[in-house]
Amino acid sequence: MEEKTAAAAEAENSEKKGLNFVEQIVYDDLKAGKNGGRLNTRFPPEPNGYLHIGHAKAICMDFGVAEKFGGTCNLRFDDTNPVKEDVEYVDAIRDDIHWLGFDWGDREYYASDYFPKLYDLAIRLIKEGKAYVDDQTSEQIAAQKGTPTTPGQESPYRNRSVEENLDLFQRMNAGEFDEGSRVLRAKLDMASDNMHFRDPIMYRIIKTPHHRTGTKWKVYPMYDFAHGQSDYFEGVTHSICTLEFVPHRPLYDRFIDEIADESYRPRQIEFNRLNLTYTVMSKRKLLALVKEGLVNGWDDPRMPTVCGLRRRGFTPAAVRNFINTIGYTKYEALNSVSLLEHAVRDDLNKIATRAMAVINPVKVVITNYPEGQVETVQMDNNPEQEDAGTHSMPFSREIYIERDDFMEEPPKKFFRLAPGKEVRLKGAYIIKCENVVKDADGNITQIECTYDPESHSGAPGAARKVKGTLHWVSAAHAVDAEVRLYDRLFNVENPAAETERDFREMLNPDSLKVVTGVKVEPFIAENAKRGTKFQFQRIGYFTPDYDSTPEHLVFNRTIQLKDTWEKVQNKG
Repeated sequence: MEEKTAAAAEAENSEKKGLNFVEQIVYDDLKAGKNGGRLNTRFPPEPNGYLHIGHAKAICMDFGVAEKFGGTCNLRFDDTNPVKEDVEYVDAIRDDIHWLGFDWGDREYYASDYFPKLYDLAIRLIKEGKAYVDDQTSEQIAAQKGTPTTPGQESPYRNRSVEENLDLFQRMNAGEFDEGSRVLRAKLDMASDNMHFRDPIMYRIIKTPHHRTGTKWKVYPMYDFAHGQSDYFEGVTHSICTLEFVPHRPLYDRFIDEIADESYRPRQIEFNRLNLTYTVMSKRKLLALVKEGLVNGWDDPRMPTVCGLRRRGFTPAAVRNFINTIGYTKYEALNSVSLLEHAVRDDLNKIATRAMAVINPVKVVITNYPEGQVETVQMDNNPEQEDAGTHSMPFSREIYIERDDFMEEPPKKFFRLAPGKEVRLKGAYIIKCENVVKDADGNITQIECTYDPESHSGAPGAARKVKGTLHWVSAAHAVDAEVRLYDRLFNVENPAAETERDFREMLNPDSLKVVTGVKVEPFIAENAKRGTKFQFQRIGYFTPDYDSTPEHLVFNRTIQLKDTWEKVQNKG
C-alpha cells in the first residue's frame, strides 16, 4: 500500500512539474472534483477597441489552460456599454484570436444574451430589500463613498420602500428619466474596508441603441454586476483575469452568492498584466494616438495592437513563445520589448525566405564581365530548413550594392568594398574595386570593379577566401520598391511612469522612416504576397504591407537582424 501511495505521489508530482500557479489551481480543482470535474474558462473582451499584446497574454491563458486540461473556453463579449461599442471591434477581436491560433467553436456569447436574466435578478434584489434607486449625481455618490480609512455616508435614498424602488427602476428602463439622473445601487455596507462594497452601482441609464438589442433596454448593468453573473449563467468554472481585479473579487463572490448553490460556482483567479517597455497599453492613450493621427490607424505596425503586430510581420508563434517565456505571476513587472523582438527573430529565422534587396543603392560596373551577358546563380531559400530549396537569381555586368558597403578611406577593420580591396558577392564572384566615378559635387555615382572568373561560388576558385561578403542585385533585373523602417514607438523606456509629462512628448520621431528607390531581386517581386516572410540578406526581416501592389511594392521591416537599440541606449 505504501509503495502504491509513493508511486501515485511521484506520478502526481511529475504531472504538476512545469505548471504555472494558475494551472496549478486548475489542476488541484480538477483533482478535487470541483464543479463535477468540469473545466470551462472564458475570454471576455469589451467590444470597444482593438486588442493589444496584453490581451494576447490573457487569450493564451484562457484558451491555453482549457486546451492543456481538456476543457473548453468561451468567447464572451462584455457588451454592456453601447456608447463605446461597435461591430467593427467584434469582428476584429474574432480575427485576432484566430490569428493567435485559438478557436471557441460554437461557444460565442455576449453579456447582452443575459440582459433579461440580469434584469430579473435586479428586480429580485429590489424586492428583497438588497438594492435601491439613487437620485444623486455621480459626483455626490463619489463624495459620499469616503476613503479607505474613513467610512462612507449612506445615501438619503437608501431606505426607499421596495415599491418605490421597483416603480422607479422599471420607469428607468422605460426611458422616462434622463441619463445620469438615477442609478440602481446594491445595498451592502457603506463602512466596509473594501471600497467596492460601499453600495456599488448595479445599473445606469443609457439611451444609445445597442448593436445587438437595439432600443429594447434603457438601463445597462455595470461590469461588477454583469461579469460574475454572466460567468455563472454560462457555466464558467474559472474566471481568470488580471491583478487589478483582486479588490473586485469579494464583490464578485458576493453577487455570485445570490444565485449559486453548492453544486457549482465560478472561481476568480488573477495574474499579472503584460507591461512592455517603449510602449503604452492604455486603451485611452492608444485611442488618442489613432484619433489624433499620430499613428496610421489601429493596425499601424508601430502599435502594440494584435492587428498592428500582424501587419508588421510578427508571427503568432513568436507572440505565444514570448508570452510563455515571461510567464504568469502574481506580481506586476515591466517586460523588455527586446524579449519580444528576440522571439520574433528566433521564429522568423526558421521560416523566412532569404532574398536580396538593396536599400540605399549605388551602381557597380564589373568592367571585365562581358556586356549583355546574364547568368543565373542559385540562392538558398532558408539554410535552417533542409527542404527549403533554392531560387534563381540573375547576375550581370551592372549590379547594385549598398552605398554603406563602400568607403574610399576605410578604417582598419572595414571588411567591405574599398579602393584596391576585394569582397565576395554572395552566391557569385569575388570583385575588386579599381575606380570610383563621381559627379560634379563629389558624390559617388558609380564604382568600377573587376571580377575573378574562377571565384564563382561552387567553382574550384571559390576556395579562395576574402573577409567581406556583400549582398547585391542585378541592375537590369532589379525591381523598384518602397520599404518602411519601423522602430519603437516611444523613446522612453516606461512612458507610463512619466506621470509629469504628456505621453505624446515621448513619441520616437524616428519610429517610421519611409525609403523609396529600393532595389529588390525579381524573386521578391514575384512572391510579394500578403503574409510572406522575407529575410533581406544582411538587412532584416520584411513582409509585404497591406498597401503593396504588383505595380508599387511596399515592404514593412518587421525587425532588424540584431538588437542595436539596447546598445545605442546604453551608450547614451
